[in-house]
Amino acid sequence: MRNILITGGAGFIGSNFVLYWCSQHPQDRVVVLDALTYAGNRSNLVALDGKDEFTFVHGDICDRDLVAKLLHDHAIDTVVHFAAESHVDRSIHGPEAFIQTNIIGTHTLLAAAKAYWMDGDAIKPHRFHHVSTDEVYGTLLADEPAFSETTPYAPNSPYAASKASSDHLVRAYHHTYGLQVTTSNCSNNYGPFQFPEKLIPLFIINALHGKALPIYGDGRQIRDWLHVEDHCRGIGLIIEKGRVGEVYNIGGNCERVNLTIIDALCGELDAIFKIDPRHAERFSDAPAARGEPTASLKTFVKDRAGHDQRYAVDTTKIESELGYKPVHTFETGFANTLEWYLNNESWWQAVLDGSYRAWVEKHYGAA
Repeated sequence: MRNILITGGAGFIGSNFVLYWCSQHPQDRVVVLDALTYAGNRSNLVALDGKDEFTFVHGDICDRDLVAKLLHDHAIDTVVHFAAESHVDRSIHGPEAFIQTNIIGTHTLLAAAKAYWMDGDAIKPHRFHHVSTDEVYGTLLADEPAFSETTPYAPNSPYAASKASSDHLVRAYHHTYGLQVTTSNCSNNYGPFQFPEKLIPLFIINALHGKALPIYGDGRQIRDWLHVEDHCRGIGLIIEKGRVGEVYNIGGNCERVNLTIIDALCGELDAIFKIDPRHAERFSDAPAARGEPTASLKTFVKDRAGHDQRYAVDTTKIESELGYKPVHTFETGFANTLEWYLNNESWWQAVLDGSYRAWVEKHYGAA
């Protein structure tokens, strides 16, 4: 049985992982620490409320005293670190928050974990797993091989640079102090509970409201798409079987041009509106409600500053060592995701209209 601290566990990937881990390991005691900033959503975890094995704490990973208290009070032996600022556009316009959370916050966790696990009379059994991104590796040309775990770092955005810095801190705490760490670098995630600033949820919701689908540059950027459930499965394998001190890339083996993703999204929405006329009643502003193509909303805008052209990760290491294989194809994963957003309008509407923020401040105080 583990006593596990999951930082950022109310965010998109974090909350999916919390739900996954609790379903796979119901005997483990899980503590979630989340600052509930704009991208953290406490309602993602309501299914676990009332369970003795689950504790939610509203707090900041930069609060060293709080982190130390949680480690001690809950006898934490495993940390899974998701908490991060993660939106590239936001990092371009306001990099300071990324430096604070992604670098200072990660170091605060590492220092507190080392003090609790290693600085006493005997070293406690432990594992610190750090969740990172493929963006630390930079960008690829169309004909270059995918990023491997030995690809030199070349981050191109303030977000990617902050995550690269955190990766290096994790590595340093292992090699300098012997902290038992693992790191995973993942490709583009999608799935339930994703905050609607990312491509897939943003375009789904914009299309339902008849708003423009803003496409950066020529839309020819290439990404490897990873369903969040496959990502959670990969992290679970690393925690249970991964070698201490190692890095593992987690990908979906699913490279797609952004325009291909957008066209698939438009086509799926058109088909769904034709099959079920109730969608036209719910989302009357959608072009598909009038029998018009959703693709009519596509709008090309100025490219993002420093926009990386292609990301792709080589998953050979995690597949050969740990037996990882993505379960979802993009087609099945996207169909699942689209259905989730159509069936959970109240979730994303609360995020968009600000009622969720008011709820957080009422129940937990301002972040």
